Amino acid sequence: MTSHQFDYAKLDQPGVLQVLFHPRQEYDSEPPPSAVDYDVVVEEGVRIGARFHMAGTGDLNILFFHGNGEIVADYDSIGPMYNEHGLSFLIVDYRGYGRSGGVPTVTSMMRDAHIVFKEVRNWLQAENRTGPLVIMGRSLGSACAIELAASNEGDISGLIVESGFAHTLPLLNCLGVDTQTLGITEADGFKNNEKIAHFAKPTLIMHAQHDQFVPVMSAEILQVHCAARSKEFHMIPGADHNTVMIRAGKFYFEIIKRFTNKIEGKREKHSFRDKRNMAKR
Repeated sequence: MTSHQFDYAKLDQPGVLQVLFHPRQEYDSEPPPSAVDYDVVVEEGVRIGARFHMAGTGDLNILFFHGNGEIVADYDSIGPMYNEHGLSFLIVDYRGYGRSGGVPTVTSMMRDAHIVFKEVRNWLQAENRTGPLVIMGRSLGSACAIELAASNEGDISGLIVESGFAHTLPLLNCLGVDTQTLGITEADGFKNNEKIAHFAKPTLIMHAQHDQFVPVMSAEILQVHCAARSKEFHMIPGADHNTVMIRAGKFYFEIIKRFTNKIEGKREKHSFRDKRNMAKR
């Protein structure tokens, strides 16, 4: 299953694009010491900016697609936190975002995701980075992540979805799009719930309890439809759409690290107290 099977023309109408995308430019942003910048050519004259926060060569790699109002540089303080947990964090922009060229559309975003994925895999191989590859998407980025997971299951080791949506129409209506006037039906959308049903590898879904744009029930629908035998769902108490990481605090990275440890076959480390309590059972 690939994005080429779906027609996103209805979502490329101006009335939709102006609410789905909020691009902003980034000028002369220097990457943190542990990071490197990389540009992905998606078509002639158009490059997508990426920033790779790298851990060890054998550590697990997370390819991350951000939300619609964010850019790569917004994660300059977050990438090193992934590195501290032994995870490489590779974040990419969309057209028109950060230092990327072009103008964002749904069609280009979904097509570019496949090109970015292929380029990142080639870069990791060229750099002799042998760790597993996990795809992660937040908010709008969940569409890219789920699309790639459904299309490339054999080449990735897991999927992480934060603040993702199952159905397109409720999201557009919440954002103020008059879908009825524009002639948009659910069949014209991203089909995240259908795509995730084609992915059977380990999956982690995190969602805010009080998400004002994507109700937590949407995440539960993704969880139900996901074909993975090993799948986790974590609701973050008190959080809204944009405060999942803040509200979860260190627990956010602990959730992700426990998930990736399972993928890598690593046993969790227990404190002396944990071991003593386990011995009493």
